[in-house]
Amino acid sequence: MAVYTHITAADLTPYLKLFDIGALSTFSGITDGVSNTNYLLNTTQGKFILTLFEGRVHAEDLPFYISFMEYLHDQGIPCPHVVPGTSGEAVIPLNGKPAIITTFLDGSWPRQTESFHAAAVGKTLARMHRAGEKFKLQRSNTMSLPAWRELIESCGNKTDSIEPGLASFLQQELDYQEQNRPQNLPAGAVHADLFPDNVFFTGQQLTGVIDFYFSCTDAFAYDLMLTLNAWCFDTAGKPDTQKSAALLEAYQKERPLSAAEKAALPLLGRAAALRIVATRLYDGLHPAPGAVVRAKDPLEYVRILKFYQTGGFPA
Repeated sequence: MAVYTHITAADLTPYLKLFDIGALSTFSGITDGVSNTNYLLNTTQGKFILTLFEGRVHAEDLPFYISFMEYLHDQGIPCPHVVPGTSGEAVIPLNGKPAIITTFLDGSWPRQTESFHAAAVGKTLARMHRAGEKFKLQRSNTMSLPAWRELIESCGNKTDSIEPGLASFLQQELDYQEQNRPQNLPAGAVHADLFPDNVFFTGQQLTGVIDFYFSCTDAFAYDLMLTLNAWCFDTAGKPDTQKSAALLEAYQKERPLSAAEKAALPLLGRAAALRIVATRLYDGLHPAPGAVVRAKDPLEYVRILKFYQTGGFPA
């Protein structure tokens, strides 16, 4: 989440009349995350989240995102529910951007993760994957290897301003991934962005999974390693084996991994690290004018990538 498009009470007051959620009391921008514009709305009927979709999210993909989130909600996964307008439409533009309003979930994301967080996330992720096997809609992963190359190469010589030699290092890793990417692994609908700031807890209870706007059809084991990297490494690129063991054990109690998936995990962890490097690098070198967003360090995931390159695995 972030704030790229600034809105005012004068914008919101008539907009909320298109929904049956009461009148606006207060609102505030949410600066966590990096992709879309989000506001917390307080109305006379309660709390809601307003999301305006920015350039990385295409309007034609919204039916997949919304349907998958609603599907998981119906399967008992604690996801937001999209509030339709009084006309029945889910997506109603605001200030020229596609926008939706969703229900508010209690809890907060953990600023410091513990093993119990990792275990709860592993269990929930496995439940999401089991449900994703049966989800009928499909969407290609537009943030897969070709997109990583495009993002990284568009940064050109600026990349070495982040760290000397980084551009060459990333080119070599892109080539390696193209030559060695695992094929034909079990796949279905996945979240593809299950970072700590997209998961809410109340105490030790997982109470919400949000931000489905990278969701797509991809290998479950790849989504598992995206999640493991986000929850089980520190900012210095050092793995926490207690957290990773807790996450993997909880995951496999719900959805056992096949032999092929287990064999692919180290390489998929490496690929998942490169994917985050690509987007963080690009976003850091191409900031949107006027945006209120917390830039994230690509070198954190370069260090994770180097861990996997040396043959490490965090479990």
